[in-house]
Amino acid sequence: MKTSTLLRASACAFICQWSAYAFALDPLSYAKYDQVKTTALHLDLKADFTRKTLAGYADLTLNWIDKKATTLDLDTRELSISKIEAQDAAGAWRPVKYTLDKLDAEKGRALHVALPGQPAKVRIHYQTAPTAPALQWLTPKQTMSGKYPFMFSQSQPINARSFVPIQDTPAVRFTYTARIQAPQGMRVVMSADNDPKALGKGGWKFTMPQPVPSYLIAIGIGELEARTLGGRTGVYAEPMRIKAAEYELADTEKMVAAAEALFGPYRWGRYDMLVLPPSFPIGGMENPRLTFLTPTMIAGDRSLVDLVSHELAHSWSGNLVTNASWKHWWLNEGFTTYVTTRILEKMYGEEVATMNLQLEQEEALDSLKDIPKAKQALLTRDPDTSSQHYTDEGLAYPKGAWFLRTLEQRAGRATFDPFLRGWFDQHAFQSVTTEQFVQYLRANLLSKNPKIMSDAELDEWLYGPGIPASARKAVSTRLAKLNDTTARWLKGDIKTAQLDTKNWNAAEWMKFLNDIDSKANAAKLEELDKAFGLAKTGNNEVAFRFYRASVHAGYRGIRPNLEAFLMSVGRQKFVVPLYGALRANAEDRAWAERVYKAARERYHPETQGSVDKQMNKQ
Repeated sequence: MKTSTLLRASACAFICQWSAYAFALDPLSYAKYDQVKTTALHLDLKADFTRKTLAGYADLTLNWIDKKATTLDLDTRELSISKIEAQDAAGAWRPVKYTLDKLDAEKGRALHVALPGQPAKVRIHYQTAPTAPALQWLTPKQTMSGKYPFMFSQSQPINARSFVPIQDTPAVRFTYTARIQAPQGMRVVMSADNDPKALGKGGWKFTMPQPVPSYLIAIGIGELEARTLGGRTGVYAEPMRIKAAEYELADTEKMVAAAEALFGPYRWGRYDMLVLPPSFPIGGMENPRLTFLTPTMIAGDRSLVDLVSHELAHSWSGNLVTNASWKHWWLNEGFTTYVTTRILEKMYGEEVATMNLQLEQEEALDSLKDIPKAKQALLTRDPDTSSQHYTDEGLAYPKGAWFLRTLEQRAGRATFDPFLRGWFDQHAFQSVTTEQFVQYLRANLLSKNPKIMSDAELDEWLYGPGIPASARKAVSTRLAKLNDTTARWLKGDIKTAQLDTKNWNAAEWMKFLNDIDSKANAAKLEELDKAFGLAKTGNNEVAFRFYRASVHAGYRGIRPNLEAFLMSVGRQKFVVPLYGALRANAEDRAWAERVYKAARERYHPETQGSVDKQMNKQ
């Protein structure tokens, strides 16, 4: 939405108004998938760490929908294409003509392949660029052992086109196979079936038998070891990290079983995880069969495994049922955030789940002050043309979950749980829109009990700003007790040495640090540091909040630890706000600029871009 005032209309009017967009083509893709769709992909690529490229070819199997169409339009970014061929009826490959449009800063370059008739397959010979935004190439020095380089991908939302010429839209799903050649001594893993016993002779081979959208194609290459966690779960990590990863993720098999009990069978075969180097820019990426994880979730005490629950939850919401375009991103992330809480409750009990939920909701409400109202809706009314919509402050996560929780509270779990499971079952391996969900919601829940939610309130949740006043806040008994302690400590009625923290868990520490941020002075932050060693904690969520509060308070005794953190951690959730806080204070600004100059090359391109914006603010 371009304006600051959101138009009001009933949810019924919304459906009528937006029915025309339910099947509209994705504005972030050049693909005309109403004419032809990719149904299968085969990749044959060789990784060159010296040149920082992947080179080879991609075979696209096509389903021609429009019987008059003879052009294949694909998405690309920074790809060097040497030849394109089409397979004739006899199985022979014949060269075909193609053109590339001028570069669009956001969408890349459209590739138009002129075809003789409607061939079943097209083969594109190409090479990626060293600067492909989907791929990060690390030097040996940026890995734990220092012996081998490392490469990993991050395709979401529209970066798959920088390492595969493809219909790069979540509206198109396809199966894929791959053969990847890599230097000796390095293992290749993909978001497909990974054989921990494979040796890579003749290339590393993969099959993804379930149809996935392009953003879920993922690859990692490096010095990796594998550990089995359960009958269908395992973890890959660098040799020096594998033991810690194995311990931290030990409950994964139980998580899969807990999720199945709530939302139906896990339909992806195995659930493995890859713990990446620290430059990975996000907490996790739900690549099917191989979730990518940040090492910042390894706390040593399994206190941050809610991140794993979130990525696992995507196996139902996001991977199984996928937003048809990034405009409908809340269908992926809002649903997943709701499902995550339910998995945590089943695994660790109601109180733990409620603590995490309360913290999530409080941080969502606090974030509203920094988000323009026009960007606080779950869905904007104007067709969105910006890939940045899907990252707008992350409000889609908690607000979407809060919306579903509201429906659950009013309908009761006996009614809501079958409703939600039916959504996953009936739309499995499909790409969907908000309009489709609203129609499903009306037919399967609201028509039977309209008192659950009115048209006006539904309208407010979907495209109103903020969180509706009708939303019920989660209240944890343990966190409620913490409020009094925090208030008394800030006033000085309780000394730092008197804080009884021996039984605090990570959620309690995070809430405490959130609540004292910008309220406690430097002396108090220094007392906390000396008493509890917070600047050296292994829990990165706690460390981040302590560093942020310390910067706001002007406590500069944390600088050595903060510098080490910024030099070793590339997760945007942590580094972007910390640089922002440092830039806000003139005395810290020069120090922050010096640290960033040294740290920048260690960060993923996405993180670099985000921090660059912070550092360039006046």
